[in-house]
Amino acid sequence: MDTLFSLFPTPELLLELTPDELAPILLQLAKARRQSGNMFWPASVPQVTVGTGMAAANEYGYPYHTKSRVEALLNETWAYLSREGYIMPAPDTNGRNGWMVLTSDGESVGSKEDFDRIRAARQFPKSLLHPSIAKKVYSALMRGELDEAVFAAFKAVEVAVREAGGYKPTDIGVPLMRKAFDAKSGPLADQSHPEAEREALCHLFAGAIGSYKNPHSHRTVALSDPREAQEQVLLATHLLRIVDVRRPAT
Repeated sequence: MDTLFSLFPTPELLLELTPDELAPILLQLAKARRQSGNMFWPASVPQVTVGTGMAAANEYGYPYHTKSRVEALLNETWAYLSREGYIMPAPDTNGRNGWMVLTSDGESVGSKEDFDRIRAARQFPKSLLHPSIAKKVYSALMRGELDEAVFAAFKAVEVAVREAGGYKPTDIGVPLMRKAFDAKSGPLADQSHPEAEREALCHLFAGAIGSYKNPHSHRTVALSDPREAQEQVLLATHLLRIVDVRRPAT
């Protein structure tokens, strides 16, 4: 059975998350720890079992000096889940003593699909993303908003190219990329590179915006594979780093 400690072996990994990112994980862990009446005890989630048989005991799984920060994050996440209607106090005296149950919405959000998605997102290092998109895009990936993550990443590419090339807000999409990276006259084309490479880079930017940003602007794109979304936002990161290098010095 997965535990908070097995999913996040160090407190640093856990503390990178925000409450809304951690919420689906806690729901799934809580579901696995339910006792009679489908109740769970929130304080048991960060514990690990030490020893076996009669000698078994539940202990806090992380270094003790991190306990206050970890508990603060967990408490805020439980409060978020309660406020949003995913968990509620158990009936009668159990609820007054701290036991909780999942609501019908909580049962739905805490599904295996959500859990697998969060696990895939945790295996994708946030540090790989360009700083300008890291927070927004990573959070969207964690929430399973894959379409939003991809759109935000490539919108950031469009904005970066527009700013770096000194273009107007009305310059958008594929035409903007072709002007900015035109092999002969584009302000972001590196004239020290062979013309064929300059043309290829122009095609890369235009193709990426046309394939990944424009469809999300005009219609609903139903991305369902977290890995595919991760690959696409990594492409956006690569393009943003190219723009950083080509950006005129100020």
